[in-house]
Amino acid sequence: MKKIMATIILLLLAFGTGVQAYAQGIEWETLNDETMSLFRQGRYDRALIVAKKALQVAEQAEGPNHPDVATSLNNLAALYKTQGQYALAEPLFKRSLAIRENVLGQDHPKVATSLNNLAELYNTQGQYALAEPLFKRSLAIKEKTLGPDHSDVATSLNNLAAMYNTQGQYALAEPLYKRSLAILEETLGPDHPNVATSLNNLADLYRTEGKYSWAEPLYKRSLEIDEKALGSVHPDVAIDLNNLALLYKTQGKYTLAEPLYKRSLAIDEKALGPVHPGVATDLNNLADLYCSQGKYAQAEPLFKRSLEIREKALGPNHPKVATSLENLATIYRKTGRKKVAKELEKRVADIRAINK
Repeated sequence: MKKIMATIILLLLAFGTGVQAYAQGIEWETLNDETMSLFRQGRYDRALIVAKKALQVAEQAEGPNHPDVATSLNNLAALYKTQGQYALAEPLFKRSLAIRENVLGQDHPKVATSLNNLAELYNTQGQYALAEPLFKRSLAIKEKTLGPDHSDVATSLNNLAAMYNTQGQYALAEPLYKRSLAILEETLGPDHPNVATSLNNLADLYRTEGKYSWAEPLYKRSLEIDEKALGSVHPDVAIDLNNLALLYKTQGKYTLAEPLYKRSLAIDEKALGPVHPGVATDLNNLADLYCSQGKYAQAEPLFKRSLEIREKALGPNHPKVATSLENLATIYRKTGRKKVAKELEKRVADIRAINK
């Protein structure tokens, strides 16, 4: 999986100087902190409630067109996006962008952030023609206001490259990933976690292209940096392990992949909790490895647990729920349970129709 550099939340801004405004400002900041905490725990339903309250407080304190309102709109939209509720996220991201453009000016770095987040929404939906000009405008603003070698420019380069990678436009993606990596190594140093992220994403490109001997040392360096900088049980280390395992699985090196997938799962269960969506991804990936080896009895309970977590955390109609259902249906077909498989496949089709 790609490691994300995109900024989603939080941007805390100062309220007015009056006593009431100050009190509301403290409440708003507290609500935003709680939103972030719940988001990291994967408790998205509760996070939505708190984010809505934060928006209400900001609007009451400063009116509907204040930058703090834009921040709350962005946070609420990000939560909807995470849950796959794209139709709810889009107008909030757009309103956040409009407020920032109007109040801060067309070329403000926070406008670039809003452009990036709206672009990420479209990218997630496969609406690349809508995403690309937003990513490019975000990049142009950052280059103009921050300079061509700023770490935030590297983030924009990475995100644009990731979109091209998803589309299979590898010749466009590679130089952007490389420039992003060079900027981060120069500005942050060669052992910074953001450098690890950049290495990981370039490695992901090479893996997708089948350049496995190019990808492996980059994945390994990414893992080494994160273990040193973040500790051996950090969720980013779990992502590194997962990605190196995927490289080995792709090459049919199952005995190398399995212990890495298992270690990734163990880290996330401890760091994030047993019902976090990240754990669902780990379970899915380990199950997929077993499927590749025909070990369906080992894969099935993992797919089921992954599905259960995703349904609870993301809702019954999220695209990742469809993926879990599809994987489980594949096992049922391969083990002769065609009737049950057909029922799941019908539900997959319904979910994908909803998310078109």
